[in-house]
This record gives sequence, structure tokens and C-alpha cells, in this order.
Amino acid sequence: MVTPQPLLIRSTRAEKTNPQSFFGAMGCSFAIVLANIGAAYGMAKSGVGVAAVSVMRPDNLVRNLLPIILSSVLSIFGLIISILIASTLSEKSALHTNFLFLGAGVAVGLSCLASGFSIGIIGDAGVRGASQQPKMFVGMALILIFAEVLGELGGVFFGGGGGEEGEGKGKGDDRGGR
Repeated sequence: MVTPQPLLIRSTRAEKTNPQSFFGAMGCSFAIVLANIGAAYGMAKSGVGVAAVSVMRPDNLVRNLLPIILSSVLSIFGLIISILIASTLSEKSALHTNFLFLGAGVAVGLSCLASGFSIGIIGDAGVRGASQQPKMFVGMALILIFAEVLGELGGVFFGGGGGEEGEGKGKGDDRGGR
């Protein structure tokens, strides 16, 4: 009598994939997910104010959409950074390079999340205040722009993200190319 052998399923793709690329992919995911959460909160919170004010002053509806537009820019910014990280990922990337991508994705995502929270709160209160006192609109717009910059400053960290192993060790670099 023949004893059955256990069936082992092996994927040739899994054997060739480096596990360190997981960290780079997570950085890509964090950038888009956290940026979208911040954008969604900013749109929802300021959208409540816009809806409440539009009942009383429908003539200011388009002007009061500024916080919602700025919140949607956060989502686009997270998408751009996520695409940049994804296009730079490779299976041969070093572990430290993938950790840099993870850090960049988390930095961009959390910056956009914080920016979305501030845009939502400022947009809600600002739209309500600007409907009662129209002179407040310019001040609200400036504060919203400064809140938007918080999300974009997270992308500055991505500019320092690493490249492939061996990059940055050329002429005039003191980081140990010897």
C-alpha cells in the first residue's frame, strides 16, 4: 500500500521576492490612506459648515467651497507621493532604502492627516464666521492656506528618501563611499 505524500504548493514568485520590499509598500500605502482620511475629514467637517451657511446665504456657496477644495488637494498630494514611492520600489532595494520609503510615506500621510483635521475645523468655523462678517473671508483663506502647507511639508521628507543601493556614494560625498 502506498502512503500519500503531503501536497506542497510552492510559488516561484514568493521565493524570488525580498521580504524587505514590504516596508516600502507599506510606506506607499500609508501615504495614500492617511492622506485620504485627512482629506475626508476636512471635507466632511467643513462641508457641514458650508451646508449650514448655504441655507441662510446661498449667494456665497461657491466662495465657501474653498475649504473643501483645499481638502481634496491633500488627497491628490497623497496620491502623487504614493505613486512616486511605488514607481521607485524594486525587489532589489536595500532594507534601509525601504525603511526610508516607509518613513516618507508615514511622514506624508500623517502630515496630510493633521492638515485635513485643521482644514476641517478652520473651514467649519471660518465659513460660518465669514457668512456673518464678510471681511473675515480673506483671513480665513490665509489660515486655510497655511493649514494646507502642513500637508505639503510632509513631502519635503520624501525629497530626502533614498535611492538604490550604491547611490549617493560618488564624488564629494562624505557618507562612507570609501
